[in-house]
Amino acid sequence: MTTAQHARQRPAPLSLIPHALAVLWLGLMAGFLGTYSANINLAMLQMDGATYAIVQSAFNRNVRHALFFALFFGPPLWCALAVATAWREHRALWWRLLALVGVAYLLGIVFFTQQVNLPLNHTTEAWNPQALPGDWAQVRGQWNAANLWRALLSLACFATALGTLVGRLAGHRT
Repeated sequence: MTTAQHARQRPAPLSLIPHALAVLWLGLMAGFLGTYSANINLAMLQMDGATYAIVQSAFNRNVRHALFFALFFGPPLWCALAVATAWREHRALWWRLLALVGVAYLLGIVFFTQQVNLPLNHTTEAWNPQALPGDWAQVRGQWNAANLWRALLSLACFATALGTLVGRLAGHRT
């Protein structure tokens, strides 16, 4: 392999920054959603309806801040920036997989949250803890199932993105 060919295979250091940030953001969200499903949701199953309504509403309200929004919406943006800055490599497997991760996160996490979790959040926030609707436990179950979906998809996105970064750094261009 000539020096010129070897240099073409090595990614430019600046183009690795958005790729690494995509992996980092995806890992943070996978951790957040996974922790919620594996710990918080299980603890919430042990609470009576009134306590659940109060605590779940508090969680929903308190997660709405700039840092969470940056972390939640960041992964597809970092993925898009990473593939855009490496457009010359658009035929590489890592590039296509990272683009797929960005789309999967956008549709499977962001859009899904908008369509499923947020309406359920609005429902629980409207509850009067002293006069819960008869289906409150069913709504809790729907929210928990939807969050588990987000946690698993987020983990898959993180693992795939991490694999793309490792493969890219190893020089595998398929």
